[in-house]
Amino acid sequence: MTAHRTVFERSAPSRAAVKQALEGAVPRPFWLDDIAEGRTEYPALAGDAAADLVVVGGGYTGLWTALRAVERTPGRTVTLLESETIGWAASGRNGGFCEASLTHGEENGQSRWPDEMETLTRLGLENLDAIAETITRYGMDCDFERTGMIAVAVEPHQVEWIAGDGTDENLFADSAAIQAEIASPTFLAGHWEKDGCAMVHPAKLAAELARVCVELGVTIHENTAVQRIDEEGELISVVTEHGTVRAPQVALATNVFPSLLKRNALMTVPVYDYVLMTEPLSEAQMESIGWTRRQGLADMANQFHYYRLSADNRILFGGYDAIYHAGRKVKTEYEDRPESFEKLASHFLTTFPQLEGVKFTHRWAGAIDASTRFCAFYGVARKGRVAYAAGFTGLGVGAARFGADVMLDKLAGEKTERTELEMVRKRGMPFPPEPAASIGINLTRWSLDRADHREGKRNLLLKTLDSLGLGFDS
Repeated sequence: MTAHRTVFERSAPSRAAVKQALEGAVPRPFWLDDIAEGRTEYPALAGDAAADLVVVGGGYTGLWTALRAVERTPGRTVTLLESETIGWAASGRNGGFCEASLTHGEENGQSRWPDEMETLTRLGLENLDAIAETITRYGMDCDFERTGMIAVAVEPHQVEWIAGDGTDENLFADSAAIQAEIASPTFLAGHWEKDGCAMVHPAKLAAELARVCVELGVTIHENTAVQRIDEEGELISVVTEHGTVRAPQVALATNVFPSLLKRNALMTVPVYDYVLMTEPLSEAQMESIGWTRRQGLADMANQFHYYRLSADNRILFGGYDAIYHAGRKVKTEYEDRPESFEKLASHFLTTFPQLEGVKFTHRWAGAIDASTRFCAFYGVARKGRVAYAAGFTGLGVGAARFGADVMLDKLAGEKTERTELEMVRKRGMPFPPEPAASIGINLTRWSLDRADHREGKRNLLLKTLDSLGLGFDS
């Protein structure tokens, strides 16, 4: 099959327009900048301590684990240790799509756990409902908007994928219908999942989770990197440079960062995702695009974009490039990749040509903990006293709460509906060591790009990976 150019190649803006849009964009996550003034700081650990539960990691997974631990067992002493500051990594850099899916989408879940999908779908919606209820109950200020998400077709072959996805109520069957909802000449059709996704301010959510945790008695220590975990009789010693915290149980929520357990060393790879944020749009600019119902958006390509409105009507535009650097390292220098930001700016102006002249105020990147099955894996170690959840592959904003309850179930030795799921009981395949990991991942990225240029047709490598239940995604 002859390769064709995508819409973003056929209708690219001028290089001058791209350069102008990016001029002045600061290389920092907008969300973290937005809460920098007045951010609550938590002291580093100073000396040894004891707790009933130690949580390692101050992102969503760790924060939800700490919160759910004290909600489930009031009076339980919980200490959370964070190597940097609360929510500084993926939890403060993501797009703010809080999705119900626990399986990285229905298609991925159906291909792996078809007999469980009805249950997994229900549990995912219940989890999202519980997040919404928690936010309301504790008065958490995090710009939570349950507006749903629209999957948009931007190439003719994607229209066929959408055609069978829903009823007249949530299906935008052609370009006229979808463009009446959101005015982009690239949109050819769309499917609106109305209840399965909420928009949230990621850094505010992390900060508010931390606030509630402390109000309920959790101790938080920032700037306290955990060096290792040791067994001391019936206790687990969590060793840091500032002291040791001993507890009978530990929950590991380190996600993209190197695991404290050898068994998980090859289970994830850090994949860098790139994001732009515009200045606030004027009333006239908002009128030019419509988008009055403020849904999250994502196109249906293998190399997809995601975009949403902030509370002050900025547009976040991210995705497409998913970059892996050999060696599984997480490094600050990987975050500034001019070619990725230029590509995103060009694609943005193709998507919304009526917004030419708008400026991007922020550009940033974050590392995603990608797993071969595209969603989290769970387990326990050290005689059931250490639990872990990792590998959310970019959809952890909502699923992190579910992962927290799984870890707490396992630490309690409880058999629950969650722990009995095959998705929870069985782990995915690890990534190979280097250099095989780099070779395989980059060949897969090349193949996904080729598929997008060949009407979605997957080559032999992708078909083989599909049959083995392996893959690479963000």
